Amino acid sequence: MDAISRLLQPRSVAVIGASTDAGKTAGRPVAYLRKHGFSGDIYPVNPRVDAIDGLPCYADIASLPAVPDVAIVLLGAERAHIAVRELAARGTPAAIVLASGYSETGAAGAHRQAQLIEAAGGMRILGPNTIGLVNLTDGIVLSASGALEMDRFPVGNIGVVSQSGGILGALLSRAAARGIGLSKLVSTSNEADLDLSDFVDRLVDDPATRVIALYVEGVRDPEKFRAAALKAARNGKPVVAFKVGRSEAGAKAAVSHTGALAGADRMYDALFQQVGVIRAQTFADLLDIPAALATGRVLRGNRVAILTSTGGAGTLVSDSLGVSGFETPPPDAPTAARLRALQTGDHAALDRNPIDVTLAGLQPELLRGAIQALLDSPSYDALVIIVGSSGVAMPELMAGAIADCLHTSDKPVVAYISPHAPEAAALLTQRGVPAFVAAESCAAALDGMLRAARWKMPPAVAAIRAPEVAVADFPAASLDEAQAKQLFARFGIPCVREIVVGTPEEAQRAARELGPRVVLKILSGEITHKSDVGGVAVNLTAEEIGSRLSEMATEVKARTGTSPKRFLVQEMVAEGTELILGMHRDPLGTAILLGMGGVTAELLKDTTLCLLPPQGGLGRADALALARRLRTWPLLDGFRGRPKADVDALVSAIVAFSQMAGQLGERLVEAEVNPLFVLPAGQGVRAADGVAVLRN
Repeated sequence: MDAISRLLQPRSVAVIGASTDAGKTAGRPVAYLRKHGFSGDIYPVNPRVDAIDGLPCYADIASLPAVPDVAIVLLGAERAHIAVRELAARGTPAAIVLASGYSETGAAGAHRQAQLIEAAGGMRILGPNTIGLVNLTDGIVLSASGALEMDRFPVGNIGVVSQSGGILGALLSRAAARGIGLSKLVSTSNEADLDLSDFVDRLVDDPATRVIALYVEGVRDPEKFRAAALKAARNGKPVVAFKVGRSEAGAKAAVSHTGALAGADRMYDALFQQVGVIRAQTFADLLDIPAALATGRVLRGNRVAILTSTGGAGTLVSDSLGVSGFETPPPDAPTAARLRALQTGDHAALDRNPIDVTLAGLQPELLRGAIQALLDSPSYDALVIIVGSSGVAMPELMAGAIADCLHTSDKPVVAYISPHAPEAAALLTQRGVPAFVAAESCAAALDGMLRAARWKMPPAVAAIRAPEVAVADFPAASLDEAQAKQLFARFGIPCVREIVVGTPEEAQRAARELGPRVVLKILSGEITHKSDVGGVAVNLTAEEIGSRLSEMATEVKARTGTSPKRFLVQEMVAEGTELILGMHRDPLGTAILLGMGGVTAELLKDTTLCLLPPQGGLGRADALALARRLRTWPLLDGFRGRPKADVDALVSAIVAFSQMAGQLGERLVEAEVNPLFVLPAGQGVRAADGVAVLRN
C-alpha cells in the first residue's frame, strides 16, 4: 500500500499530543476512533499521563511499540515539525497536521510550513491547518471535527474533498441529517503536500465511491487537477464542485477589455467545463446534485413529469424546472388513459402536467400505478414526486410505494417534500429517492444529472502546432493599433485596410484611397480605449476628414494632456457582426475569450472561454464550440432571415489567434481584437481594432 492508501485505511494510528479530556480538541481523535469502531491499534503519545481511555500512553514517538501507518499531530505550529521529523525517521508513511499558523497567516507562517515539509522528507502530509479525514466506508475517523459527536452516519457512495476543515464538518452533519450517505471525507486545507487532486485521483479508484463532491477555494496545480478530473470522467464517476470566490474581481486588465470579461472565476468555469466537472451554483447544490447522481440513474432528456397531490407545490416545482430549461409536457394519450383508470371521479387532473392525483387516504396501489405509468411513458425522461402532508403522515408507506417501482426503470426519480418533514425526506433518500425541501433543489439536481449525461470526453488529439512565425522585430511594449494588427496578420488574421497618417492632407489622400467612407483614429500605444477620449470618428468622407483630424487632436489633448501626432485612417466596414477575440492568462492557464464585441463588450458580457492546451493552439472543433456557446450565436447563424455569417472564417481566425498565444507564451502579456467583424458567408472576417502587449 502507498502512503495515501495507508492514510485512508490505516491499520494503526498514533495520536501525538493526545489529551485525557475528550471535550478538548486534542482529546477528540482518540475518543472518536474508539467511538466509531476503529479496529486497529491506537497509540496515544503524551509524556504526562500513563493511559488515555484505557489505552497505554507513550512518552514519545521513539517509545512507540511499532511504526504507525498514520500519525495525527495535535501539537502547535511551533513544535509540530519536531514530531513530524521523528515520525519520518521511524518510517511513518503519512501524518495529519491539525495546527494552524502556517502559510495562511503570512510570511512567518509560510516559513514554518516550509520547515514542516522539510522535516517530513518522504513522508506524506495532510494539512496543515486541517480537520483531518473520515473514512465512513471502513469506520475510520482521523479527525477532531465536532460533527463526529453524532453516534452514526449513513454510509453511501459520495466522496467529499474540501479545502476547508469547517466545511467538511458542515457537509458531514448536513448529509447525515438528510440521509445522504457518504464514503470518504478529506480536508486538505493548506495543501503543503497532498492536495485536492491527489484525493480526486484516489477516490476514482475507490470502489465504494460513485460520485465525488469538492469544496474548492483554489486549484494549485491545474494540470494535475485536469488529469484527475478526466480520469474520473473516463471511469464514469461524476465530479461536482462548489467554487467559492465568485465575486472576486479577478485579474485587472491593464489595457484590454478581456481581463475584466474573463476574471479568475470565469477561468474556473472554463476549466470545469473542459474536464467535465459539474459546477454547483449554491452550497446546497453541493449535496443536492451528488445525491441525485449517486443513484446511478441517467437523465437522457429534459422532459419531466410532476406527480402531485397538492396544486401549489406542483406549480412551484414546474416553475423552477421551467426556469432551468426543462419541459413539463402533458401526458400522452395512452399514459393519460392509464392514469384515469387508476382513479375515478372528478378529483384528479390527469390531462396536464403537473399530474394532480388526489391520494385520498394515501392509497399505495394508486401511487404505485401512477408512478409506473409515468416511468413507462415515452413522453418523460424523469419524474418528480411531490409529497404532501398526507404522505408525510405515513412516510414509510409513501417511501415503500415509491421504492417498489424503482427497479422497473432507470429514469431519475426525485421527491419534493412540501411540508417541513426532514425525517420523511431522509427516509426517502435512504430508499433511493433523493428528496429535497426546496423546489429549486429538484431543478438543480436534475440539471446536474443532465449535464453529466451530455458531457462528452474530448478526443485524444495531438496539440495543434502551426509553423513558427517570426516576431522578433516587434518591441517589448504596449503596441499601437497598427503594430498590433501587423502582429495579428503575421499569424493569418485578416485585418481592415488602413494607412498611418500625420497631417490633415495625408488623411485626405488616405481617405480617397480607402473610401468612400472611412474611420479616423488616434494612434497611440498608451491610449488604447480611444473612443473614451474622443479619439475615434466614423463614417467620414475625404472632404470631412482633414478638419475632423484637427478637431480630434484638440479634443484628445484637452482630455488627456497629450497631443496626438499620428493617426490611422481605415476602410469602414459597413456590415457584419462585431465580436471580441482575446486572450487571458492567470494561474489556471491561458484562455481564449470570444464574445459580442464593440464598445458594448463589457456591458453585454456575452462571452465564452476555452483554455489552451499545454502546447499549441485550439483545434477547429474547439473554436467552433466556443462560438456556439455564445447566447447571441443565432446572430451568426441566420437569425430571423439575417444573412448567415462566415463562421468558417471566424473559426480560422480563432485558431490563428490561439496559435499566436500558444507560440508567444509568456512573452504575450495581453492581446485582443475588438471588434472583429464577421462578414456574411464567403466574405471572411476583418480585425478592425487591436491591442497587444509584449515583453522580453
